[in-house]
Amino acid sequence: MDEVMTVGDAFSSSVKPSLFPLAPDPLLTSNLPLISAFLAGAIAQFLKIFTTWYKERKWESKRMFGSGGMPSSHSATVTALALAIALQEGSGGPAFAVAVVFACVVMYDASGVRLHAGLQAELLNQIVCEFPPEHPLSSIRPLRDSLGHTPLQVVAGAVLGCLVAYFTRNRN
Repeated sequence: MDEVMTVGDAFSSSVKPSLFPLAPDPLLTSNLPLISAFLAGAIAQFLKIFTTWYKERKWESKRMFGSGGMPSSHSATVTALALAIALQEGSGGPAFAVAVVFACVVMYDASGVRLHAGLQAELLNQIVCEFPPEHPLSSIRPLRDSLGHTPLQVVAGAVLGCLVAYFTRNRN
């Protein structure tokens, strides 16, 4: 008699998970650091709609998908990752050390290099606007100037990341 293999049989414990690389990993959905990091980043991006409205008095849903602004989603993401690792595994392990160094590099970059690149783009856009209409660069598309974060935006993102990691841990 021919046996039929069902999907449930294919993903049972007798089959090695490496045979099915696209199968959902139940450990992925219970990975506290990963969930905390993605949730913190998503919340920070969502909050940008409201902080933009507060500052500029206009609703811009596209702010959810852009970089720059309050709070820093980059800072929220890496801080949530580092704190969730510390809460789950302790702060003495190599995973926490890597996460902290990664967080420091990302936050330094957000408030340093990317902030200054955005300021340069803003200045270049002003210069191009002053060109006469017949100038070959007068019709160039403006550069994106909302790239980086102020130190306050980085700190706000880091605080948000800490809160998300803490409350995500207490949920379990």
